[in-house]
Order: sequence, then structure tokens, then C-alpha cells
Amino acid sequence: MKPNTQRSLVLALLALLMVATRVNHWTPIPDASWAVFFIGGFYLRQWTRWAFPALMALAVAVDYAVITRQGISFWDHYCVSAAYWFLVPAYFSMWAGGLWVARNYKRSWGTLGLTVVALLASTAVCQLLSQGSFYWLSASVAEKTVAGWAANYFQWLLPYLQTTATYVGIAAVVQAIAASAAKSKASTTHSDNARKL
Repeated sequence: MKPNTQRSLVLALLALLMVATRVNHWTPIPDASWAVFFIGGFYLRQWTRWAFPALMALAVAVDYAVITRQGISFWDHYCVSAAYWFLVPAYFSMWAGGLWVARNYKRSWGTLGLTVVALLASTAVCQLLSQGSFYWLSASVAEKTVAGWAANYFQWLLPYLQTTATYVGIAAVVQAIAASAAKSKASTTHSDNARKL
């Protein structure tokens, strides 16, 4: 499969996954948005200039559709404040984590360790930007304190990390299977060519 065809397929699958899971954050299938941006950074690094903004626009479009379908003005929803726009750097921190893994990718167990470190760091930063901006900038929190912010940060960090790690783990397994299949196919083709000589 040609690289651009492969990237187009990945982008389409990531967009579909985000739409399917972002429409309701409280469904049994959790929101995959954070993982979508991490995986996108890994697979779509050459398309970062337009793939990241495209996925970001899709996330906003889904939120807009969900909110307005409830009969609420997008701008009047409690989730939409100055803090909402911090989702851009928050999601880019996930993308940057995927980029970092891609730049250091080798078919070895060491890459698994790099992925874990990148996932932990990018999720912590994403949570800091998204939750921190909501806590401090939105009108939803009446009495803002550092202790209240820290408690809220850590209350939600683990669930978001678990969800993101689950989706990224599935992608890593698919990547390992695909890499193994490609290696096996290349080995078979090489053996067949050697026999013909």
C-alpha cells in the first residue's frame, strides 16, 4: 500500500473513531479523542500541518452538533468558555507525544517503553491544559483554590489515562501485527526470488 493511501486510511479511521465516541462522553464506549490525536501524531506526522487542524475542526464540529441538538446555544453551554480553546494546545500535546514516538520508533521492546513514557507525559500535559483551563477560566467552579484544582486534576487524570492507554494499546497491537506481517511477506518474497535465481 502506498504511504499516502495508508495515511488517508488512518486519517479516515481516526476521524470515524472520534465521531463515533465523542458524540456522548458518557456512553459505555469512552471518548477516544485524546488517543486519536496521539495515534495521529504517530501515523500522520508528515501531514501534521493540515491533519491536526482537520481533526481539531472535526472535534469542534462534533461538540457543536451535540450541543445544538440539545436545543442549547453552543456559546451558552457550560463547557464552552475561554477554557474551551485550550483544547487546541491540549490536544496538540497528545499529537506531540505521538510525533516523538514516531521519530524514535524502532521495532524493539525499547519502543514500548518510549511509548509508555510519551503517553504518560502527553496525557498529563493534556489534562493540565484542558482541566486546568476549565477549572480556572470557566464560571463553572464557584470557589477556586489550588487544593481544589489539584484534587480535581488527579481525580480525572487516571480515568483519562486508562481510556487513552486502552485505545493506544489496541493501536500498538495492530501496529505490531502489521509490522510482523510485512516482515514475513518481505522474507517470503526474498526467499521466492532467491529460488528463481
